[in-house]
Amino acid sequence: MPLIHDDDVWQKRLVTLPLTTYDAGTIVLAEGTKTGRLFILKSGLVSVVKGGTEIAQVAEPGVIFGELSALLDQPHTADVHTVEASQFHVADAAALLGQDPVALLYIATALARRLNDANHAFLVLKNQLEAGDPPGLIDKTVERIEGLLSAIGAGYVRAGAGYTIFPTA
Repeated sequence: MPLIHDDDVWQKRLVTLPLTTYDAGTIVLAEGTKTGRLFILKSGLVSVVKGGTEIAQVAEPGVIFGELSALLDQPHTADVHTVEASQFHVADAAALLGQDPVALLYIATALARRLNDANHAFLVLKNQLEAGDPPGLIDKTVERIEGLLSAIGAGYVRAGAGYTIFPTA
């Protein structure tokens, strides 16, 4: 039997998490640090910067930040800062992931979607290279792959047309 994410159950769990508002220009996550927290965007616009280069702006509710750091017990791989006032549901990663199978399935599904989309984009890139497509088109595909494989996942405004798999209220 396939695992199926139940959005209604996730929404009920999500509203129990504390909601934190950050003013524009606030650093939410800093590359190289460990917070032990998950941030699930409820509203606003954030910028994701990796190695000093902005790789995306994210505005899609439901996008999760900090999941790779939490799951791999490694520092955050990018800076996330607010471009405009933004709200996040915030959770202790170990507590949520260790005790809540609904949250774990939500994150696993989001990561699986990201990997699947990155594989598809990689095939598009391979076809573009073989066809001799112009560098600008190839650059856009590379940006999309970077976005999919980076700390942002889906739901980004720049670096490709993103989406979330399970929107939040």
